[in-house]
Amino acid sequence: MPTEEPERPRARIAEARRNRQRLIQVATRAFATAEGTVPLESIAKDAGVGIGTLYRHFPKREDLVEAVYLDQMERLRTSAEELLAEHRPAEALRLWTSSFLDWVATKHSMIDTVRAVVASGRLDYGGMREQLIAVVSRFLEAGATAGDLRTDVDAADVAATLAGVLTVAGAPEQRPQAERMLGIIVDGLRSRPGTGTAGP
Repeated sequence: MPTEEPERPRARIAEARRNRQRLIQVATRAFATAEGTVPLESIAKDAGVGIGTLYRHFPKREDLVEAVYLDQMERLRTSAEELLAEHRPAEALRLWTSSFLDWVATKHSMIDTVRAVVASGRLDYGGMREQLIAVVSRFLEAGATAGDLRTDVDAADVAATLAGVLTVAGAPEQRPQAERMLGIIVDGLRSRPGTGTAGP
């Protein structure tokens, strides 16, 4: 039929997009839970595709790691917006710290590759830092409007404090400690009624 030919390329494109996203999802989960280097063959198998399909989308391990990292950064941003739409800013920030720790967990098992990708110039560390600061700024701005987060703090300082958690409690088995530390940070950002500064 005349309409079948145009449909086939579109169907293949749609399938390729689904395969790519599925590979990123599976790789994200694998990187977050693995003890060591994750074999690409196992990622392809868990994603339900052949290793050839994985290599078509991600010719090198660095390509897959870069895609996972950028996807996680985008999820940090979108989860912030979703939480702010449903909760007051202080509570939204508290809930968002779980997404932040999920990002940390994913980063942990691929840190060496991430460093290599950053060193190659494919990932801009400064740009990634700015993205984190932008997310924190979004919470602080919303909190200032709502009156439940401090107005006397700098987003860059808060982002640096969040990143500091990684240096002492960044390993997967340290997540309970990281959660407690982030809870302390969020509590410290809550404003005292009527002042916009920290409570007593």
